[in-house]
Amino acid sequence: MVVATGARVPSETGPRVVFLGTSITAGFGLELEAEGYVAVLARVAEAEGRPFQAVNAGVSGETSAGGLRRLDWILREPLDVLVIELGGNDGLRGQAPDAMAANLTEIIRRARTRYPEARFVLAGMEAPPNLGEAYTSAFRAVFPAVADEEDAVLVPFLLVGVAGVPELNQNDRIHPTPEGHRRIAETVWPILRDVLNTLPEDGS
Repeated sequence: MVVATGARVPSETGPRVVFLGTSITAGFGLELEAEGYVAVLARVAEAEGRPFQAVNAGVSGETSAGGLRRLDWILREPLDVLVIELGGNDGLRGQAPDAMAANLTEIIRRARTRYPEARFVLAGMEAPPNLGEAYTSAFRAVFPAVADEEDAVLVPFLLVGVAGVPELNQNDRIHPTPEGHRRIAETVWPILRDVLNTLPEDGS
C-alpha cells in the first residue's frame, strides 16, 4: 500500500523516469507539487529502496497530439522509463480514437529510436459516457492495443477508484484531490516497480 505522504525531495539518484502527461500529471489544483502522484511515487520508491529520478512533464490541457509535439524537446535529456498519461483530453474533446492511437504509437516509437533500452508505461483512460457506447468502447480499446503492439506496460485505468468519487476529486469533478493522487499512486506503483526491477541497478 502507498503510504508515503510527506514532502520529501524526490531522489536525485537511480533511473530517470519521465512522466509525459496532462493536468493530472501536472497536479492541477494542488497546493503543493509534493501532493501529486508523481511525487508520491518517487517517495514510495525511495522508501522501498528503488529510488528513481522523477521528471514531471505534465501540462494542463495536453492532448496526445500535443504530447507528441513536445516529445523532441523532452528527449533532449536521457530517460530510462517513459510513463505516458495522455488521452484524457482527447476523450473530453471527442477526438478520433484512431488519431489518438497513432499519436501514442509515434510517441513510443520515437522515444525508443532515441533511447533503445528505455521502458514504457502507458496509462489507460476512459472517455465520458455521454459520447456514446461506440465511441467509449473504441477509445478504451486504444490503450491495450497500443501497449500490446509497442511492448509497453499497461496501467488499465489510471483513475480506477478515483473517477466519479466526489471526495477524491476537486470541485470540478475532474482533477483529483491529494487523497485522489495517493490512490493513483497506489494503482501505478506495483506496475512501475516491476518495470524498475527490470532495469540494471545503475539505471542505464
